[in-house]
Amino acid sequence: MSEAELGPEDLKIITLARSTRARVSAPEGAAVRDETGRTYAAAAVALPSLHLSALRLAVAMAVSSGASSLEAAALVSDAPQPDPGDLAAVRDLGPDATVFHAAPDGTLLAALQL
Repeated sequence: MSEAELGPEDLKIITLARSTRARVSAPEGAAVRDETGRTYAAAAVALPSLHLSALRLAVAMAVSSGASSLEAAALVSDAPQPDPGDLAAVRDLGPDATVFHAAPDGTLLAALQL
């Protein structure tokens, strides 16, 4: 899938992930879209007693807000590929969700079907 093939809602979650990452200068940002179209954005958290990836945190925010499934997720990072544990968290709530992995400049690196 190319960037030209992305729909406006997919571009939106990539933009949300990018802006969340940039706002707090985090190594990664993520956003997810639930079954109703609501979006949840998060940045990675690295505290002495708490470490959460951006994608796991975005999934947790969706769950804690009452989402019952996910349609799509976006991860913005410098990593060559998403962490398998992050993908598992998305799969738990959205087994058919697409995960868009983008570079910090928004360039789409991969569109992963889980």
